[in-house]
Amino acid sequence: MLKKQKSRSKTRHTASTNRRIFSGMAVVAVMTLVVKLMAAAKELVIADYFGTGDMVDAFLFAYLLPAFAINVLSGSFSAAMMPTYIRTRENQGIQAANKLFSSLMLVGVLFLLVAAGILAVFAPTILSILGSGFNEQTMLLTQTLFYWLLPVLVFTGIGQLFATIINARERFATVALAPALTPICMVIALITLTDEWGIFALAEGAVLGAALELLVLIIAAVRKNIPVLPRWHGMTEELRTVIGQYTPMIAGAFLMSGTGLVDQSMAAMLEPGSVATLNYANKVVAMILSIGSMALGTAVLPHFSRLVGHKDWVGLRHTFRTYAWLIVFISVPATVLLFLFSQPIIQLLFERGAFTSADTRLVSQVQAYYLLQLPFYMLGILGVRLISAMTKNDILMKIAAVSLIINIAGNYLFMQHFGVAGIALSTAMVYFISTIMILIFLNKSIVASAALVSKT
Repeated sequence: MLKKQKSRSKTRHTASTNRRIFSGMAVVAVMTLVVKLMAAAKELVIADYFGTGDMVDAFLFAYLLPAFAINVLSGSFSAAMMPTYIRTRENQGIQAANKLFSSLMLVGVLFLLVAAGILAVFAPTILSILGSGFNEQTMLLTQTLFYWLLPVLVFTGIGQLFATIINARERFATVALAPALTPICMVIALITLTDEWGIFALAEGAVLGAALELLVLIIAAVRKNIPVLPRWHGMTEELRTVIGQYTPMIAGAFLMSGTGLVDQSMAAMLEPGSVATLNYANKVVAMILSIGSMALGTAVLPHFSRLVGHKDWVGLRHTFRTYAWLIVFISVPATVLLFLFSQPIIQLLFERGAFTSADTRLVSQVQAYYLLQLPFYMLGILGVRLISAMTKNDILMKIAAVSLIINIAGNYLFMQHFGVAGIALSTAMVYFISTIMILIFLNKSIVASAALVSKT
């Protein structure tokens, strides 16, 4: 009788967890959709003003390094921080958790400032290597735009730290909606300043948007009694745990983000406009992936962290499988449908002004290959969040290293036959292989952990 009661209790707990995850996913998905619609409107305005010309290539390359640093430093820090923050809050109380966050924020801000300084010094050399296919005028424009965009690294990086803690308290709406400010500011800047500033209006809008995002998140943190000033509270065991997880996480993120740098760099070796073509082709795909991955990844990480902390491997496995099958049932038909209608989508969204029908044909082909990654990317995100919750980020580093090698080889091979579209095809192949590796590791790890708990 007691076993049946425990079984029913676990079933109710699992169902409650799934409902909370789904509720969080729904909130994040709706808000992220709004953000992506704003971003799509921004892309339409950029396409109308600049088409796929050299100025767009220069802006995208200039933004590449700040975006890379944000993903590597802040994204990794957030993923390493949340599981330990949640366990500290539940085991030691909210004050201990807030002290941990204050110390982590100090470390994070210092990392961001150091990274910005390093990039400021070495950016001309790095950009010259990555953009070796650019002519001298385009490269000079790229380097100038980079220095305009560098503050985005600090503003967005600090904002992600606040976003992580707000999400850890399962308050998703503000965090998910705040990024809409950047595309809105960029569109306003384009409309009002392009005649005078040209492509630099786009950079100014990006910086202003990042600053406003940070302000909104600080206000949200204050309302939830989250400390907003960095303060050192000593090297605690919890802080050591986060830093210990951050080291392999940053290495893995560096390698995975490196695939984007590799793709852009190899595209720059092709005919002029290839970088812009790759960028436009990825817009619809990126919007879908962002909505799905943000909704899924943001909602599941707090719950995965809690289940791992309680060693509820049965509930964890059930939750993971439930959402894995949900991803498959939704993403596979959606991928087929979008693949078939790739050209009409690009024609509807971009073919106007400086964006020609020839651009539509090329971009739609590249987009079709990009779409093949959808099911694997989403399954991979689910797996990555569970690995982070299990504090096994060294595995992500190893998988990322293998993925980067496959990406370089795939790009080189497929570019010979498909041109810039080959880069998109290589990306789909990379996510397929990396997802398989993630699922194999998780299956072995969860089975082993469950067996260990049952013995004790």
